[in-house]
Amino acid sequence: MRAALAPGVRLLRALPRDSRYRGLTLVLTFLCYTSYHLSRKPISIVKSQLHPNCSALGTNPHNGSNSTTWCSWAPFDQDNYKELFGALDNAFLVAYAIGMFISGIFGERLPLRYYLSGGMVLSGLFTALFGLGYFWDIHVLWYFIIVQVCNGLVQTTGWPSVVACVGNWFGKGKRGLIMGIWNSHTSVGNILGSLIAGVWVSSEWGLSFIVPGIIIAAVGVACFFFLVEHPEDVGCSPPLHHVMSDEKDPEGVSSDDGPLGASGHSSAESSENPKEPSDEPEAISFLGALRIPGVVEFSLCLLFAKLVSYTFLYWLPLYIVNVAHFGAKEAGDLSTLFDVGGILGGIFAGLISDYSGGRATTCCAMLVVAAPMLFLYNRIGQTGIGTSIAMLIVCGALVNGPYALITTAVSADLGTHESLKGNAKALSTVTAIIDGTGSVGAALGPLLAGLISPTGWNNVFYMLIAADVLACLLLARVVVKEVRGWCGYMARKRGYVWQSLASALLRTDVCYPLLLLLHLHVGAVPQTIPRAMSHSCGDKDIVGASWGNCSRPCLTRR
Repeated sequence: MRAALAPGVRLLRALPRDSRYRGLTLVLTFLCYTSYHLSRKPISIVKSQLHPNCSALGTNPHNGSNSTTWCSWAPFDQDNYKELFGALDNAFLVAYAIGMFISGIFGERLPLRYYLSGGMVLSGLFTALFGLGYFWDIHVLWYFIIVQVCNGLVQTTGWPSVVACVGNWFGKGKRGLIMGIWNSHTSVGNILGSLIAGVWVSSEWGLSFIVPGIIIAAVGVACFFFLVEHPEDVGCSPPLHHVMSDEKDPEGVSSDDGPLGASGHSSAESSENPKEPSDEPEAISFLGALRIPGVVEFSLCLLFAKLVSYTFLYWLPLYIVNVAHFGAKEAGDLSTLFDVGGILGGIFAGLISDYSGGRATTCCAMLVVAAPMLFLYNRIGQTGIGTSIAMLIVCGALVNGPYALITTAVSADLGTHESLKGNAKALSTVTAIIDGTGSVGAALGPLLAGLISPTGWNNVFYMLIAADVLACLLLARVVVKEVRGWCGYMARKRGYVWQSLASALLRTDVCYPLLLLLHLHVGAVPQTIPRAMSHSCGDKDIVGASWGNCSRPCLTRR
């Protein structure tokens, strides 16, 4: 006897075809960028093992010396090890920031599937090469610097590609919430990277890089086989932001409900007939993307927001080791709570911004609250394990919430801005500009932390608080614009409500005194009858006449 269809298969068959492909795109791009962050995280976990406290391990078993650095990995066994760690971080992040501005331009002109999957395979290669330095017994700084630079360059293929793919499939309606949930890949990748790297950090730290390198390369291969860049490629209907195409040919958009669109052609036929090259809009230039309203403000805000986030990403485990005196693995595990907070912050930021319609105001409010919370974490965050857990989650939500919102929903909104007149070819370039500017801050943060931390961790936190305040101030103009828009909307809505109520009173023959009180509440009594209310009077010829001329007694002045 043949078994019934599996429940999962029945569920997939019940879903509209558009929903299935949208779900596939979300899941696949989520896994892609999860693996990107998974491969970036090991360096922050391994730092404490490259320069551990050797005195706690006893004397050197080889020569019996009491050196405090006998177990450190050269060249990180010197007193300037923090500066060397900062150089490693900076090599990656500076290359990433420079490459990001170029990456978006390539992303608009090359097939995203090839571009993304090729970058992931190369990222896996360079991540593994860093770990092979342990097994090849390499102790020269230039090797690790070169690997970090190359890895930073190839990792720029990720963000513009995945945001462009998701932006191609999803319209603006619930973009904040959808992308807020989807953007949890950043924190999920950091958490998985910390846990995977922590397995081997105390024994063979090279595997802390090799295993994530294999994972990101494997996901890149899966991306090559399954990623669909545009809904039109498989005969699905485009999202709402493709305004021009819908206006020009409203009959040509295929329906979700069946195999035949309004034009009568099957979805399979439409997917087999690729678009003509002449129908493709031209990719926007770099300067053209900068002219889109809001791009400059959000880019500069992200510079400082990402400075704070990436300082935590690269230095939080070492801070916990030095201040709370935990071991390397325990510090790495505890640091994942910051990313747990980042997941919650990204979701709440997207949900609130969708409901309020104010992306900039949501970011600014979270940044305002984040500044005092960072101060409190430095002061009382290490007084107990419970306090530390709570403060890490709260700080992670407030720091990563604006960062997540700007890099996802805001980037997608600006990349499909109404000034582009339906040209969605700007999405990858705008995303690259915003994230590239943010990556400058991501490079500065760990570098400044490496230079400032020898003077005390308090100074590092003062630097982070100052960056947080600057990020908030840079959004001031956009916030004012959003608030003015809300005020205008509320005024229009209030006027519409009073006009509707007055019209209802007239239709129900409510006498003039009540109408007089209503108009006294909102302003002077009008001397003429509004055209929209003229049907309440029996005489059609008195539209625009005085209230006293109305044929109904109840509307006549006494």
